[in-house]
Amino acid sequence: MEEILHLINEMSPYLLLGFFLAGILHAFVPGRCYTRYLSEPSFRSVVYAALFGIPLPLCSCGVIPTAMSLRKDGASHGAVTSFLIATPQTGVDSIIATFSLMGLPFAVIRPMAALATAVFGGMLVNRFGGGDISQVAEEREEAGCGCCHDDAEEHLTFVQRMIKALRYAFVEMMEDIGKWLVVGLVVAGLITVFVPDSLFAVFQGNTVASMLLVLCLSIPMYLCATGSIPIAVALMLKGLTPGAGLVLLMAGPACNMASILVIRKVMGTRTLVTYLTSIIAGAVAFGWIVDTLQFGGVIDFTQTLRVDGGCCDETTSWVSWLSTAVLALLLVYALVLPKLGLRKAHACHCHEGDDACHCHDDECGCHDRQCHCHEEETDRSGNERVYIIEGMNCNHCRSAAQAALAGVKGVREVSVTLSPPEARVIGDADECCLQEAVAALGFKLRRK
Repeated sequence: MEEILHLINEMSPYLLLGFFLAGILHAFVPGRCYTRYLSEPSFRSVVYAALFGIPLPLCSCGVIPTAMSLRKDGASHGAVTSFLIATPQTGVDSIIATFSLMGLPFAVIRPMAALATAVFGGMLVNRFGGGDISQVAEEREEAGCGCCHDDAEEHLTFVQRMIKALRYAFVEMMEDIGKWLVVGLVVAGLITVFVPDSLFAVFQGNTVASMLLVLCLSIPMYLCATGSIPIAVALMLKGLTPGAGLVLLMAGPACNMASILVIRKVMGTRTLVTYLTSIIAGAVAFGWIVDTLQFGGVIDFTQTLRVDGGCCDETTSWVSWLSTAVLALLLVYALVLPKLGLRKAHACHCHEGDDACHCHDDECGCHDRQCHCHEEETDRSGNERVYIIEGMNCNHCRSAAQAALAGVKGVREVSVTLSPPEARVIGDADECCLQEAVAALGFKLRRK
């Protein structure tokens, strides 16, 4: 328990700062700024896609519907693949947290590796084709709900944008990655306590064996970019090479069975093969570079690790304790209160022809447009249908699913909630069109 608490104290100030910066990016950078430069199947669009994705705090499930939205807005196949590879590996929050526990060398090389890997994968798709990507999102007819576009964003004041940034950073991000962050910290503490130092002695100095082991463990598992940091630190302190630690930081967040299955379904087998090849080849290449620099005496990647045998005897500053307390309260608010029924689940309602969303939730978490919360009952006249959406795991998934359904011809009103994963649709839209709109994002819609 002491090791886990120390890890939290080390990371909490940087985590809060990273979450805040992520919220600022989300609230002040319009989504169409990303798509404007990604339409051409060129080297430049691939680089732009990687650069856009690196600071975004999207997990490997949330990045898929976001990437599909980019594709619908005209981004090229190579740019979409580059975005898919770069985004889950990093994020402004995880970069800052990497610096807090692993030091400057890891904090620098981690986004560099994500950039190079993403560009490599995107250029492979541009060179050898990605024509098997689903065209459903492109072929859907744009219609209806004006509230699901960025126009309302232009009318937000600075104060409204700051409120949106804070809500996104400290409510929605906590809901999305808070569970996995806690899991990562607990696993790191358990490794520190129960794994004997001699277990990884065989891997000391053995780059190939270390990286193969990490690849076998990390590819099927779900690890978020931030939650993987304490696990990598704990394993490195047990003898895993720094290069293998970087492989865990790259392959763990970018690959898991859920994302592999969705990418294959939505984007096709060729794109999936390119995606996995790029991540594995890039992780191994940069892992080999790190170990070469480490064992060649050029850069000591282990010298700046923030957890060591006597770390828990160090005096922790009041800033760290205060940050830990704030982080704990935010996690309780995001993860515990909804389970106890003490906080309403978010339900955002789009109406055809409106210029804003109308929320029936005092804790409105809408993060793509201005919301006006009220207590009026929704007009139930018309054909209301309730569907279950399978595959949604985060608020980015919910937002993308709602935007896709709202864009289907015949939808007059749509409400999507994450818990339970349901969609309420009012209108005379064809059910097959609704299913296709959701399937283009990698989800499955079925009648409740």
